[in-house]
Amino acid sequence: MELVNIGFGGMIAAGRLIAMVSPDSAPVKRLISEARERSMLIDATFGRKTAAVLIMDSDHVVLSGLPMEKLAPRFGVDPTVLEEDVFS
Repeated sequence: MELVNIGFGGMIAAGRLIAMVSPDSAPVKRLISEARERSMLIDATFGRKTAAVLIMDSDHVVLSGLPMEKLAPRFGVDPTVLEEDVFS
């Protein structure tokens, strides 16, 4: 099991990550709210503003204070892929 630092000492199992999304859209805010209600929300921001939302295969939702651009290389993803817009 490979653990990846998601900022400020928080770590998650890399193999359990399903998606990493921005916290700005209404559907993601709803996802966070629903996870909080079900006690499946893990706040790993350590008091900072939420910059990325990590969705795990266990149905947990993890909040990180680091932006996706900083997290992506830690998971072996090229950060330039994050800038591509597939719908344009």
